[in-house]
Amino acid sequence: MAISFGGLGNGVDFGQVVTELVKVQRQPIDKLTAAKLDLQKKLTDYGQLGTKLLALQSAASQLRLPSSFDQSTSTVSDSDVLDAQASAGAGKGSYTVQVTQLAKAHQITNKAAKAVSSTTDAIVSGGAGTFTFKVGSGANQIVTLNDGATLDDLRSAINDLGAGVTASVINTGTESSPAYRLTLTATTSGAANAISIVTDTTTLDFSNATGTGGSDTLQAGQNAILVIGDPDQTPITIQRESNVVTDAIPDVTLTLKSKTTTDPVTVNINADPETVKTNIKNLATAYNDIVKFINERTAYDTTTKTGGDFFNEGTAKSVLTRLRSALTTQVSGAAGFQTVGQIGFKTERDGTMTIDAAKLDSALASNYAATKSLFVTHPTSAGIAQQITQVVDLLDSVDTGAFTIRKNAITAQITRMTAEIARKETLSSQYEERLRLQYASLDGLLQQMQAQTSALQQLR
Repeated sequence: MAISFGGLGNGVDFGQVVTELVKVQRQPIDKLTAAKLDLQKKLTDYGQLGTKLLALQSAASQLRLPSSFDQSTSTVSDSDVLDAQASAGAGKGSYTVQVTQLAKAHQITNKAAKAVSSTTDAIVSGGAGTFTFKVGSGANQIVTLNDGATLDDLRSAINDLGAGVTASVINTGTESSPAYRLTLTATTSGAANAISIVTDTTTLDFSNATGTGGSDTLQAGQNAILVIGDPDQTPITIQRESNVVTDAIPDVTLTLKSKTTTDPVTVNINADPETVKTNIKNLATAYNDIVKFINERTAYDTTTKTGGDFFNEGTAKSVLTRLRSALTTQVSGAAGFQTVGQIGFKTERDGTMTIDAAKLDSALASNYAATKSLFVTHPTSAGIAQQITQVVDLLDSVDTGAFTIRKNAITAQITRMTAEIARKETLSSQYEERLRLQYASLDGLLQQMQAQTSALQQLR
């Protein structure tokens, strides 16, 4: 309810008086609101810290398993003939490869004599039609067509089956005198995936019921053939249905592109320490990102005499302590190197880690196995990467994680503050309403007294 004041002749503004009194009464609300904003900022920072912890865990996971260190790289002498992609675990070696034949998918079409002049002309008449085919030794695939069905209808019905064959229509005539034929292409290459027509009661007559039908082979289905080894010795000949060969050389994928016309292609598989070195550096970077983030928020500004969002936050400091311990601990089960300091890690004054590149390169070059042993999990002990992963899991545990518990506590505190602010806001509104009513009454009374005084003065 809006209440206005007439004001006194002495210039007192009761509206301003009420405003100032309410302002004093709202001071606890303002303090609670400021405290709530601080908590919300702190919770946001904890959320960002959680994201950084997951990034660190992801970096550690790239070094946790033995296969993480079994990185390989591949080169080929002629990429026009084939590509080679080595995966983790590929053994070092050099291979001589010839591609003598590429895999192809079987493709057939109906005879030219059975072509139709329009894709919308009927190819079924006098009742329902049936078109049955199969791929290799697979099951019969049956398409049932209604009376009046067209070439387009048959094409769509075959494609809708998704049964290993793609149907398309080509015009083998001219623009003025079209001759449309149905083309069937196996979706999988290889000699064993040939298309067979079992029955065809359409006018296309793939099954040659009339004696003038049948099919033409546009492309024979064939396997890829590659020869591994010196052609002048006793090489190995391999056949595969696909031009992507994944099992000829273990953990190496060969993608065949063309036949070898001159010299055989040389495929070299080598260890790839650069990927491992990058992963180790990524681990240090993710760790330093957390250290810097927490340092910035635990700092104390002597000028403003205020601390950061994590100042006096035991949980944030605990995160650093646990991660530092996991990264710098001695791995008793490791062979050779037992601390990251031995491969070039160094702790700086601000808690971040730097890596001596020359020392890391030397460790990888001279004792790759020992470097690997330092990070990976062992039967009797956890490597550095596993320990970091475990620390993050413990901090983030839904039920008992210190990080999770602290975030939940802050959230609960914010919820309580929100309710308390709402309660005090209601009380403040009621207090302001009472003041305005009281001062409105006083204002009216004083105006009456002023009027009576004026009347008495006039009676003199």
